[in-house]
Formats: sequence, C-alpha cells, structure tokens
Amino acid sequence: MLAAQLSESLAAQSLFADCETDELSDIIARAQHRSYKPDQELMAQGDEGDSLFIILAGLARVSMVAANGREIVLDYAESGAVLGEIAMLDRGERTASVHAIKPVEALVLSRAAFEDVVARHKGLAMRLLRAMARRLRQNNAVIEADRAYTSGPRLARFLLRLMLAGEGAEDGKSNGEARLKIALSQGELGNFAGMSREQINRQLSGWAETGLVTLKGGRITILDREALIDIAEAW
Repeated sequence: MLAAQLSESLAAQSLFADCETDELSDIIARAQHRSYKPDQELMAQGDEGDSLFIILAGLARVSMVAANGREIVLDYAESGAVLGEIAMLDRGERTASVHAIKPVEALVLSRAAFEDVVARHKGLAMRLLRAMARRLRQNNAVIEADRAYTSGPRLARFLLRLMLAGEGAEDGKSNGEARLKIALSQGELGNFAGMSREQINRQLSGWAETGLVTLKGGRITILDREALIDIAEAW
C-alpha cells in the first residue's frame, strides 16, 4: 500500500488524519498486515492494549460489556478507521471488543513501532495531540446531543450514521431512497442507539406506516432521506 492510498482512506476524525506522506510511509513500513474472517476477533475488551489497528478494508463491530452485563454497540468501523489507540497510548486494558462482520484487512502497529515513528518525525506528536483533542470535542458534542434527543430523533441520528459510512449505504440518488448495508436486528439496533427493542419496533413501525421507511427481510430501507435528516435534527 502507498501512503497516498492510506491518506485517502483515513477517516477525517482518525488519529492519523493529519499525518504527512513520509510519516504514513513510515507507519506502513513498520506495521504488520493482517486479515480477519467474519466473526473473528481483532481485539477483546480487558486485554492488554499493546498495538493499534488501521482498517484498510471490510467492516467490523465495536462493542463493550457494561458493568451490568449489557452489551453496548459503540460503532461499526470501516476502511480508514483507527482502533485500539486508547489502550496503546495509556498502557491500560482494551476498553472495547472488535469483531469482523465482513472480511477485514488491517495494518497492526505495535506500541514500540508507534513510538519509533513519533520519535523520528518532528511535529508528529503535536499533530496527534490536536487530532485527539478534536475527537474528544466531537465525542462530547455527540454525547450532549444524544442525551437531549427523544427516541425518534435519536434513532434517526443513528440510522444516518450507518447510512453515511463509506460502505454503509446503497442509495438511489434519484428518489432519496437509501438502504442500510448492515442487516441489524431490532435488538442490535437498540444496543447501538441505546434504546429498547420495544422503542425501536414502535418507532420503525410508525415510520413504515407514514412511508418514511420499509421493513423487509431484516432490512431497513429509507424511502425519504431528507425527512429522516429533518427528524434527526428535531429537538
């Protein structure tokens, strides 16, 4: 892989989004390339975090088990996502588990290799700090907004997150129709959005009756994306 290719795939909020070409080349040279089959585990919550992962292709599910035993789906990571950097940086345990949903190709960068790259490139450490500060600001805004939204706007926001991901939508641009790539059960969608299965069922059924979505074979198809955006932005 070339540094330019990696730069294009990196998510805007990722740890390495601001890296320069020579820095990315060094990361690629020092990282290991690994492949994961569907359902295979990339990392486990509670394990030692001695490396980070850069997703090159595929789709992975990021989740954690809370103190009460409930599983919480945090995100669905696609090409360009950087995972595992928190535990790698603070030398603590993994805060979440990651499992491949589709075949995943990833670069795995060890802590020692990461520290060598930072030491070799002047200015990289400050850019990484700015990237982490930007992500913290974004996460705080998401948490604040999610707490303020009622169930309808909350679910709409999470559906849009799935649609807007790089491989997360198959949209008919002519009529505003968009189909979620991931066939989530209502229970798993509830874990992702922080809502009960009953709330998910009630809200989706209501939207289906009004023609906003269709529900068929475990798939959710958005018939009016602009209307969903309006709902997501409603307080």
